[in-house]
Amino acid sequence: MCDVARQPSVDGKPVASANPGGSKSSSALPILVVLFVISYSLMTLLVFEQGRTIESQRALIQSLFQDSYQLSRMKIQALQTQRAAAQAQAEATDHSQTKTPSTQDKKQDPKKVGPSTSKPKPVPPSPDLDDVTWSRRYVVTI
Repeated sequence: MCDVARQPSVDGKPVASANPGGSKSSSALPILVVLFVISYSLMTLLVFEQGRTIESQRALIQSLFQDSYQLSRMKIQALQTQRAAAQAQAEATDHSQTKTPSTQDKKQDPKKVGPSTSKPKPVPPSPDLDDVTWSRRYVVTI
C-alpha cells in the first residue's frame, strides 16, 4: 500500500501524494545484486583465463629460447668441423708438396728474401660453449 499524506490544498480539498522513497527502490536492489554477482564472476573467469594464457606463452617462449640455443650450438659445431677439415686439408697439401732439388743454380733476389708465404696461418680456437659469456647470452627465464 502506498502511504498517502493528506495536505490541504489551496481550494481546501485534501490532495493525495505518494511517498517518493517507497517500493520502487527496493525492487531494483535484487536486480543490482544479481548483476553485481554476474559481473564479478565474469571478471574472475577472465583473470583465470589470462593466467592460463600467460603460462602457455611463457612455456612457448622458453621452448623458443631452447631451440635457438640448440641451433646456435649446431652452427658452432658445424663451423668447428669445417675449420678442422680445412686445417687438415691445408696440412695434407703442405705434406704433398715436397720440393725436389733443382739441378740449376738459382740466385736469390735480395728484395725477395723474407719469410715464406706458403704456410697457412694458424686458425684461432673456436669459442667454448661452456664459457661464461655464453651462459650470460642465453637467458631462459622470463
